[in-house]
Amino acid sequence: MAEAVTVEIDAQYRQLREECGVLDRSERGKLVLRGAEAAEFLQGQLTNDIEALEPGEGCYAALLDRKGHIQSDMRVLRASGAPYARVGSIRRTGTGEGGAIWVDTEPGPLGAVRRHLETYKIGREVEVEDVTATRAILSLIGPRSADLAGAPPLPEFACEPLAVAGIECLAVGTPGGVDLIPAAGDAERLRAALADAGAVEVSPEAAEILRIEAGTPRFGAEMDSATMPAEAGIVEAAVDFKKGCYIGQETVARLHYRGKPNRHLRGLRLTAPAAPGTALELDGKEVGRVGSSCVSPVHGPLALAILRREAEPGSELAVGEDGVTARVVDLPFG
Repeated sequence: MAEAVTVEIDAQYRQLREECGVLDRSERGKLVLRGAEAAEFLQGQLTNDIEALEPGEGCYAALLDRKGHIQSDMRVLRASGAPYARVGSIRRTGTGEGGAIWVDTEPGPLGAVRRHLETYKIGREVEVEDVTATRAILSLIGPRSADLAGAPPLPEFACEPLAVAGIECLAVGTPGGVDLIPAAGDAERLRAALADAGAVEVSPEAAEILRIEAGTPRFGAEMDSATMPAEAGIVEAAVDFKKGCYIGQETVARLHYRGKPNRHLRGLRLTAPAAPGTALELDGKEVGRVGSSCVSPVHGPLALAILRREAEPGSELAVGEDGVTARVVDLPFG
């Protein structure tokens, strides 16, 4: 049975690498902010430059606590055009066409993010709506993604309205393809249309292999509420050092300019598969724990982990107590 599952995941992996697969990511948390002060408000909460976004643009960002620890990472989009200038049920004018700001997160931190935004928006012209249940996300992954969506390739985070088989979506560029965001009630019809066009449904496990190979950390796996952006290796993608103040800025800036975080995101080449959470030791001292792990059809057993800085690339680590070892490598896996 396990061998059959492995064969199926390997086939899905090849589909993602060579053709196109579709993965339902509708479980992600989804918020929409509207109002004349929505962008200015988020500018003071998140790590990236939200006010610089033009309609149709987006970015990667994080919400931190006052000590600079990540409370959630997220995708932020400045939606443009009908119906996504008024995505969700909020219909009031404020910032006008293109004024809706879309935020999606991992499922776990959604509640905390929403509570934070609701608390800090008091006195501002900002409305926050949770559209998790009313919007779906279908990810097309692979070199034929744009063809199957019937649209030109989009740069990462670029977003625009798109009709796929007559179904209105917001199309968003991703590193591996394109995300389609339809109304939840249209998701099954959209999935069927994509299957007819040649997109094969794939499992989260197959898509996780690509994420791990790319060395991309995930909140709830490598990152948690005790992790700082520099430790997770997301500073370049998620932090703008030229923008104004935001929560946690002082700590993030100090660590960046002094340049010596105590921990770093690393790749692990394993001698055998290891479960997430397994202790990693260097010379008998624990230096971290396995975050995400997989068996890549190309590279074999791999893992990501945030390790103490003495566990440099080239180091050999003991993995758990079963004789498994790991070589520390730079990311992405080559």
